[in-house]
Amino acid sequence: MLKALIVGASGYAGAQLAYYLNRHPHIEIAALTVSEKSTDAGKLISDFDLHPQLKGLVDLPLLATSDYSAIINNIDIVFLATEHAVSHDIAPYFLECGCTVFDLSGAFRVNSADFYTEFYGFTHQHQTWLDQAVYGLAEWNEQNIKQARLIAVPGCYPTASQLPLKPLLAEGLLDTSQWPVINAVSGVSGAGRKASLKNHFCEVSLHAYSLFTHRHQPEIASHLGQEVIFTPHLGSFKRGIHATITCRVNDGVTSDDILAALNKYYAHKPLIRVYQKDWPALKSVVGLPYCDIGFVLKGNQLILISVEDNLLKGAAAQAVQCLNIRFGFDETMSLL
Repeated sequence: MLKALIVGASGYAGAQLAYYLNRHPHIEIAALTVSEKSTDAGKLISDFDLHPQLKGLVDLPLLATSDYSAIINNIDIVFLATEHAVSHDIAPYFLECGCTVFDLSGAFRVNSADFYTEFYGFTHQHQTWLDQAVYGLAEWNEQNIKQARLIAVPGCYPTASQLPLKPLLAEGLLDTSQWPVINAVSGVSGAGRKASLKNHFCEVSLHAYSLFTHRHQPEIASHLGQEVIFTPHLGSFKRGIHATITCRVNDGVTSDDILAALNKYYAHKPLIRVYQKDWPALKSVVGLPYCDIGFVLKGNQLILISVEDNLLKGAAAQAVQCLNIRFGFDETMSLL
């Protein structure tokens, strides 16, 4: 039995991790922690004002600490559901203690310190671990994940954006001189639990934000090997991401070619569902660990539709999927 620690457990992704790990036959949750300043310190994660859906399932306390020395000897696996600056600072400690770390933040997603100086505004201090980090896009990095000590789980937007495009790029179907245009809408849970007027549900309207400046754009471009135009939007719904991707295919490419490429890479991937005669909607994935992909081709113009639950395939479910790959369990264990 592997013992797991969730750091940042009171957030939405942390709670989903707790739910999945509690169901996992090979994992025992050793502790759930929050920051020392957290107002959730000492509460049960299943308390009414936190995550009451976990009542009777995960009734564990939230330990407020930044000193993990008292519990580290019992820990095999650490999930970091924390801000990138926090993950950057504490991931090396757990790694040096021999743990396998699954980081849901952006702190180790791109193996270049210059990336963090330019797009995150800080100087990365852990180049050695940055060099060893494996990007946890599960369907594409399986072999590397199996050997990794540090798995950097992709962002929710990058997951929804990359999964439809990677097969088409790999098969040479896209006209890469035209940058794919990604318009993606996320539910307000993507902004986290911290109260803010900007994500207050009654104040939220459908609107774009961070035009040409969102840090997920360079993450997407870096791992695709293709520049993109990425525009995120905040929608007035709780959870899910709906990405509409417009791109141009090379002359002679048909709908059958697009479908064949998607099926070549995903027909045997249990958490990707490809639509053949229609395209998916959010209602097909909310609460489930899938990414659903559909498309329509007219002439050389291709529209791809990708939907996922931002807290699941975009965060906690993909982290557990990577866990299963890393330790040789069935890829969907505890997820389905």
